[in-house]
Amino acid sequence: MEFSTTDGVPGRTVVASHGVAIGSTVRAKNIAKDIGAGLKSIVGGEIKSYSDMLADARTEALERMGSHAAELGADAVVNVRLTTSQIMGNAAEILAYGTAVSTESA
Repeated sequence: MEFSTTDGVPGRTVVASHGVAIGSTVRAKNIAKDIGAGLKSIVGGEIKSYSDMLADARTEALERMGSHAAELGADAVVNVRLTTSQIMGNAAEILAYGTAVSTESA
């Protein structure tokens, strides 16, 4: 499955559109990460545990979007975007979405 943030895939021609492909995951902070983050906020700098958690969430959302696109009969997703929203005080959704398409060599 190819992903592109543009409206096409370099070297390929879009021949069919299959609609919007989506993938999401909801992640929550935990007490251990909160304690570490609280200590880090005193001295400043990156909060690695949160950065890692969000990187994993983005990867999972993209993988789920790719699976959804495959179910739709696509071999690529174009115009890929990621967004996040707070679900509750300690949880956020990461959403990946784009247009599922079929392509062929240009």
